Amino acid sequence: MNDSGRLQMAMESVPPHNVTHIEAPEYAVESCDQCSSAGTPLALDDRHLAGVGDSTQLFGVQVVLILAYITIIVFGVVGNALVIYVVFKFKTLRTVTNFFIVNLAVSDLFMNTLCLPFTLVHTLYGEWKFGRVLCFVLPCAQAMAVHVSTITFNIIALDRHRSIVYHLETKMSKDMCALVIVATWAVSALLASPLAVFREYLTLDLSPGASIKVCAEQWPVSSMDGTMYSICMLLVQYGLPLAVNSFAYLRIWSMLKKHSSSPGGRNDRHRRQRKTTKMLVTVVVVFAVTWLPFHAVQLAIDMDSSVLDLKDFKLLFTVFHIVAMCSTCVNPILYGWMNNSYRNAFRRVCKCDFNYSRSSNATSRPIQREVAVCSDFKATNV
Repeated sequence: MNDSGRLQMAMESVPPHNVTHIEAPEYAVESCDQCSSAGTPLALDDRHLAGVGDSTQLFGVQVVLILAYITIIVFGVVGNALVIYVVFKFKTLRTVTNFFIVNLAVSDLFMNTLCLPFTLVHTLYGEWKFGRVLCFVLPCAQAMAVHVSTITFNIIALDRHRSIVYHLETKMSKDMCALVIVATWAVSALLASPLAVFREYLTLDLSPGASIKVCAEQWPVSSMDGTMYSICMLLVQYGLPLAVNSFAYLRIWSMLKKHSSSPGGRNDRHRRQRKTTKMLVTVVVVFAVTWLPFHAVQLAIDMDSSVLDLKDFKLLFTVFHIVAMCSTCVNPILYGWMNNSYRNAFRRVCKCDFNYSRSSNATSRPIQREVAVCSDFKATNV
């Protein structure tokens, strides 16, 4: 997951004539490019506006940041697009769990395309370069993508918990799955909507002849409203998903372990359940670990804005943002590494499956199936 982090540093530019002008020392600046829906207002003083100690403006640092962001974007776009493609290409992958995984891939694609490029440009230039319309649209879209990811994690965990722990044979229909996915996006848009409503686009005067364009949150009463929203979104995006997933997967794992130790418990169906559950747990753990530093620094800012005075704070914040965004490109790698179904599908799409290269040999054994089913809820009766 987008987010709309709040770091605005100063760069000189010619001020536009149709935008409000304000004096730098009198304004609390909040930017929206760091992909965090937790709308944390950061009051930046003269030193922040002057860019004192800003290591992100060093040429060597910028080269490293560009390479890091481009790597995440390329792997994220290619990997998540491949996940979406194989699920819809191969009928045996069209299961409810895989449709939810596709939803995760779509939200990751949103972050790869709507968050990372804009964050990189903002970090390099130090001001909002994308105009008035995108100022209102992008922060909301970025936050929505993060909410979709976290809500989908919860849905997958709860649905598997329902099927495995409570021995329910009735699986969710594909129509119901589609309805849940639509509802997920609707709820995510609602949660992110304040970032589009309470916002303004303006020009911040630093000195005569020097100004920067700012895309800032503007809460109706005080910046405390933004802080409260930020803390609430931190709980919704991180605290609640961790609690729900930990509860669900601990019970699932306990049930599967108990069943595997019983006579006749080690059949193919339960081995598949264990492998799929292990893969999904790994995805959640990666999400939790990669996003922890970013959310920790956001919480620190909410509690005490003086952390902004730390040396090289912006560089540290950017590094944490890069670590968080790694989660958008790691998932497809985990699917291919931990799940034979996806691995076989990826190989077929990339024409790398050696079984097919030997298919002209009449005596060769055909591949197990077109593609093995990744997760079938009919097989989750324990």
